[in-house]
Amino acid sequence: MSEPRPSDRPDDSGSDDLFEAIVGEETQRDPDLAVIEAGSRTLRTQAGIPQSEQVPARPADPEVDKALREVEADLATRWGETKLEPSVARIAALMDVLGEPQRAYPSIHITGTNGKTSTARMIESLLAAFELRTGRYTSPHVQSITERISLDGAPIAPERFIETFRDITPYVEMVDASQEYRLSFFEVLTGMAYAAFADAPVDVAVVEVGMGGSWDATNVIDGSVAVVTPIDLDHTDRLGSTPAEIAGEKAGIIKQGATVVLAQQPVDAAQVMLKKAVEADATVAREGLEFGIVSREVAVGGQLLTLRGLGGEYEQVFLPLYGAHQAHNAAVALAAVEAFFGVGAEQQGLLDIDTVRRAFASVASPGRLEVVRRSPTVVLDAAHNPAGARATADGITESFGFSRLIGVVGTSADKDVRGLLEAFEPVFAEVVVTQNSSHRSMDADELAAIAVEVFGDDRVVVEPRLDDALEAAITLAEEESEFAGAGVLVTGSVITVGEARLLLGRA
Repeated sequence: MSEPRPSDRPDDSGSDDLFEAIVGEETQRDPDLAVIEAGSRTLRTQAGIPQSEQVPARPADPEVDKALREVEADLATRWGETKLEPSVARIAALMDVLGEPQRAYPSIHITGTNGKTSTARMIESLLAAFELRTGRYTSPHVQSITERISLDGAPIAPERFIETFRDITPYVEMVDASQEYRLSFFEVLTGMAYAAFADAPVDVAVVEVGMGGSWDATNVIDGSVAVVTPIDLDHTDRLGSTPAEIAGEKAGIIKQGATVVLAQQPVDAAQVMLKKAVEADATVAREGLEFGIVSREVAVGGQLLTLRGLGGEYEQVFLPLYGAHQAHNAAVALAAVEAFFGVGAEQQGLLDIDTVRRAFASVASPGRLEVVRRSPTVVLDAAHNPAGARATADGITESFGFSRLIGVVGTSADKDVRGLLEAFEPVFAEVVVTQNSSHRSMDADELAAIAVEVFGDDRVVVEPRLDDALEAAITLAEEESEFAGAGVLVTGSVITVGEARLLLGRA
């Protein structure tokens, strides 16, 4: 797919003329897609590719901040994201009274165990580079609840977040009154996202499931592309105790006639996904067969890739993220966007290579092997299960080459904490165990008891306060002297990473 050169684009003096001229440029494309893109360009003549966004801080306006806190307090009265009643009945009822906003745009739906948010950000960047107006819904957030709903590559403005909440509140109350259980925190946010996307309006929504697939609140959309990132063991009390059982739940996002983009999977999980795809008469693109990584080199600030997409090879693609797992995410994201545009099916050939390169070069994924300080280097990563920890350990070893790495770990109590610590044991010289402010956080002393069994008593430091833990880890890293190459990795939970980010001045 090629993009017209800026010099070839018509003058912006008349929006109607601009619209017609852009449609004319797209005569070799699907006519419906041409109209969608043209409408998007007239709305977004100054937008372009989303820049590496910062995680938003609290609103500077005291009145806006107060109103946002009131919304957060209201949402906090509802079931949290870990308390579930597996059903889409409530969210379907909300969509019904809102007029089915999720039907107002096509969508790409993403499930899996690890890599969903990074993949969603890459998909969003690619779509925006081809001048489609995007909405992205991801979870959990790193620092601000507004991060979960993004428009045009940036978190929704606090004012718009508040307005959307207030707009749908009467309908939420109607559904609450008619259902056995009130809408949950996540269900209300999902309703807000779908309403905000319809109101924008967006050309395409990129939607990450909260948990699972079949009964996840996001699953009232019919994604034309279903993306499945690597499946591993997590949330086993709710999703199943084997990859195959978990895949059975996550396969619920595969809709009739969709295209399924499958990352590399355990064999039993892949079998479940392929069976579901056959039942849904869906087209399947598999990493390692229909698409994948041709080559990968570590580069300054990230990595240089050659990717094989559904339409052919894309060379010299710079990705400013670390780790082999992010390269695999990039391959999945590219295939998903190709599938959305019909590459490999309705049309042949590559997407415009320069546009693809610019899109990937603009990707940011806060809290994913993110460097937030130098001397000593402090890296944040939201790994919270053993599979994620293994990928993070490999990525930091490959990309940073620290002479000595100090870990700061704060986890949720409901995770496989031992498995996570065992994954990090080979790369941590010492570990400082701590806890975040969430009620789900594992007590630091309980975490220390497990850490001592994994690391030995002489490699474990206990600091219940996160600020003290960061200071202790930085002090340990500095013991090797300023130029010795020691570093600090803060990990174990998105919440731990978000709070560390604030403490380290990255708001």
